[in-house]
Amino acid sequence: MPVLHARIATDRSARYLAQFCRHAAAMGDGRAHRFRGHGAAGPVPPADEPVQAVAVGGGGVTGGARVTAQWDDTTGQVIFDPWGRADLTAGPGVLSIRLDAVDEAAATRLCAVIAADLHRFGRLSVEWVAAETDCAAEDPK
Repeated sequence: MPVLHARIATDRSARYLAQFCRHAAAMGDGRAHRFRGHGAAGPVPPADEPVQAVAVGGGGVTGGARVTAQWDDTTGQVIFDPWGRADLTAGPGVLSIRLDAVDEAAATRLCAVIAADLHRFGRLSVEWVAAETDCAAEDPK
């Protein structure tokens, strides 16, 4: 199971986290790229309440995958079932992403989707790095 990390320098990490999570939830429902006027999204939840959205898609980038997104001001999780999940953390000056994929093909696809969206949202550049293995677990003493 491939695990990748990305750390993206930005002063707007919380904004991009929320924007990506909202977009990811919409990707699966086939309406992600259609124009919606201001106020069409419905009421805004209170700031202290996490937001959740679920979309089941039939085409597009998600190819029929179930996409579930949950987020608050500093953390987010997007599950691309059956391919894997992305955990996002907004910190001072950095947006961190951990990507857990079921296989290399899924990792490649999800890396491309996430990087393309963040580039489009804020011209952010995403460089993925493979997670290091736990050397202590591999030490045959």
